[in-house]
Amino acid sequence: MGYMPGIPPYHALGAMVLTLAMFIAFARGRIATEIVSLVTIVLIALGLFFFPLEGQGQTQGLALAFSGFGHPALITICALMVMGRGLVVTGALEPATRLLAQVWKLNKHLGMLVSLLLAMVLSMMVNDTPVLVLLLPVFVGLAERGAMAASKTLIPLNAAVLIGGMATTIGTSTNLLVVSIAADLGMEPMRVFDYTPIVAVAALVALPYLWLVMPRLLPDNGQAFTRAMRTFSATLRIDDDSELIGQTPRDLLERLPEGFAFEGSLDRQITANSRLPVSGTHKALEDAVRILKARVAPAWVVERINAAARTQASDVVVVEMAVTAESRLVGLTIPSSGVAGQFGVAVLGIHQLNRGPDRGRHEYSELQLKPGDVLLVMGPMAEIEEFAESDRLLVLEGVVEVPRRSKALMSAAIMFGSVATASIGLWPIAIAALVGAILMFATGCVKFDRVGRALSANVIVLVAASIAIGRLILESGAAAWLGGVLSTGLQFLPPAMIVAAVMLFVTLLTNFASNAAAATVGTPIAFSIAEKLGLPVEPLVLAVLFGCNLCYATPIAYQTNMLIMEEGRYRFSDYLRTGVPLVVLMATTLSLMLVFFYM
Repeated sequence: MGYMPGIPPYHALGAMVLTLAMFIAFARGRIATEIVSLVTIVLIALGLFFFPLEGQGQTQGLALAFSGFGHPALITICALMVMGRGLVVTGALEPATRLLAQVWKLNKHLGMLVSLLLAMVLSMMVNDTPVLVLLLPVFVGLAERGAMAASKTLIPLNAAVLIGGMATTIGTSTNLLVVSIAADLGMEPMRVFDYTPIVAVAALVALPYLWLVMPRLLPDNGQAFTRAMRTFSATLRIDDDSELIGQTPRDLLERLPEGFAFEGSLDRQITANSRLPVSGTHKALEDAVRILKARVAPAWVVERINAAARTQASDVVVVEMAVTAESRLVGLTIPSSGVAGQFGVAVLGIHQLNRGPDRGRHEYSELQLKPGDVLLVMGPMAEIEEFAESDRLLVLEGVVEVPRRSKALMSAAIMFGSVATASIGLWPIAIAALVGAILMFATGCVKFDRVGRALSANVIVLVAASIAIGRLILESGAAAWLGGVLSTGLQFLPPAMIVAAVMLFVTLLTNFASNAAAATVGTPIAFSIAEKLGLPVEPLVLAVLFGCNLCYATPIAYQTNMLIMEEGRYRFSDYLRTGVPLVVLMATTLSLMLVFFYM
């Protein structure tokens, strides 16, 4: 251990300076994440073009700088986003959402605890990324149903997935990489559950923080980015074969979702072809229609809309549209306006700010439209745009696609097949995800011309930049130099501190480079330290493995961190504020447990 590293090569020094600058820019948050990412890629490209790495040419430097855009990790993320969108637009996850919603309705803290435990258990046997992709739409749906805001649940959920993923050798591809490198270097091969008890203890220690503390440290971004919860007046239409015939609205109250109400008398008997005045939010109306097996639009209009959507190969969407002062609809009712026959769209409900004391007396069909009223309109997007242009309506933000429930089973089967085949090692997750995405397109679960809605440009450039900076740190010699510096001082520390130092060094690499780089650099360093200090190699190799999984502190540390960034509307500082304490907590517990079990 007498070797003292000298001044790092200038390429390594440049890589470390650039990484630090990128981190500071992300942390301050004054420049958009995508701008910082693109600038980082450009600086790497320019630097390696004019000052190539030793033994490389200018074109090789450019290939390194732009390698992230063709990296399997980026392809995997994009393909998984497409599959996740398939689950959402087909409504495949609605049963799971409703089941978890019942738990959350009983108690939000209980719902959060059950969700965290479920995430940990699933990720022990299935790769972290597919598990998060499966759970992400469920939690977004729960937030829309009135549970805790997605911005308060997604980072804790992601952390639970990562903790579960480190508990077995098959939990993540990084675990397999560390174990494989260690076996090549001479260590006895590790079985799937060899170190699971160590992680289980650390998970129990971290669970109260994930459950009770972390959500309090996160912002509530729900209100800032969610559409206003307008209440719409509508007409609930009962078919002549409905099971509701003979009952009264009062009999149905216990079955109704929150935000939905019957207007007028609750004791009116429901008959065949009844038209019942109701009110509710868009989500509440949608849930009530599903629960009661009724409609809020004439059957002939719905059939016409579906036929037009099939002809145009487009999605049916629901849009909120404001009536302007110049609209011809002012002073008319929906039936007298003739919009269904003229444009082939259905007006599902009307939101009026000031209905006055007559609220509940007039049915939806009798309401005269005024400037400022908001209509809830369903139809193909082309027809809706024509309706808006012709009748001087303003399309508000918040286009919602109507789930294609006939494809729900298909999309669920595709996702399950992709996850199952990747988890048993039939092929890498990148291939499984790409095949799954192609099947989503081929079966019509996701429309190819709508794929842009599934992908986040912000996440794409962030992934590309993080892959490029990771390769630069590795190939410039920066990682090796940092490892040498670490090795020099460890001889003076007790075993627990040595294990902790190795783990924190790998954690630093993971959070600013990549898991693969950390595993590749950290595992040989662990062997070298064990040999020179006369320590058993297993705890130091496991310190590397655990460090590769302690990637909570930055969005660029792991692909799941980036997957939740868009949905939670997180900033770089959110990961730092919640992730650094978790890293410290986990590293301390894991280091003590490794010493207890192996030293």
